[in-house]
Amino acid sequence: MPTYAFVTVDVFTDRRFGGNPLAVFPDARGMSDAEMQALAAEFNLSETTFVLPPADPANTARVRIFNPTAEMPFAGHPNVGTGYVLASQGRDRDGALVFEELAGLVEVRVARDAGGDLTGAVIDAPRALALGPQLTVTQAAACVELQPADVVTTAHAPVQASVGVDFFFAQVLPEALARAGPDLAGFRRVAAETGIDNQRLALFLYAPDPDGRTVRARMFAPLQGTYEDAATGSASATLGALLLSLGTRDAAEFEVIQGVEMGRPSRLHVTARRTAEGVRASVGGGCVPVMRGEVTL
Repeated sequence: MPTYAFVTVDVFTDRRFGGNPLAVFPDARGMSDAEMQALAAEFNLSETTFVLPPADPANTARVRIFNPTAEMPFAGHPNVGTGYVLASQGRDRDGALVFEELAGLVEVRVARDAGGDLTGAVIDAPRALALGPQLTVTQAAACVELQPADVVTTAHAPVQASVGVDFFFAQVLPEALARAGPDLAGFRRVAAETGIDNQRLALFLYAPDPDGRTVRARMFAPLQGTYEDAATGSASATLGALLLSLGTRDAAEFEVIQGVEMGRPSRLHVTARRTAEGVRASVGGGCVPVMRGEVTL
């Protein structure tokens, strides 16, 4: 019976048991799609990654990302954490890695401290900002046990946006953020009303601090099996791109604080910039190793 090694890391944190946990299988050769999905469901983390040889030897690896119910084209904390794990095994090239994923190529740059020890990684989102459909204020509020008056529409209506994976973004009053919680019936009702696929109905709530650079956030995707996420890198990168697109600046930086209400505080550093292809974004943060083990299939 084949045996596969795995490691877990906490991502977007500098301390164990903070941030967002991730399971990584550094060598998933021979594993079937069904086995990958079953393992992701068994770990029951927001995502689990499976590393395979790249189609193009110029790249580092092919990386497949699964949440508990489906494969994902791209995600933030899985790429940051997988980059950290592979770099710890010496698989980076001068601090850089390139992953082949369903959404395209993902570039990863590892971070080290003054002593040369790995501390984390930064990723570039694979696509420029793209906007999708909107939700009504009532629909957004119904998903997260809030009132329509809690949703702020000064800058934008609740809108779907993506730099590789789709999320809906809704600004809320700061005092409403702590009161929010996933309403499964509300999510199901909104999915039926809008025709949005369950895997694409993920709601990212945010409340900017007065400094305009720090953002408090929470993410709910119960129809995907993630009732709340401790740190959502792909959504944070998208938020940075969205906020930049609403103004006139050429570039901006944001610190996204997430996971506080879950007892897993996370800090994500986001940069966004205007390019010839559109608004692009990057997201990074620290990583801490937690567990190692083996799975026999």
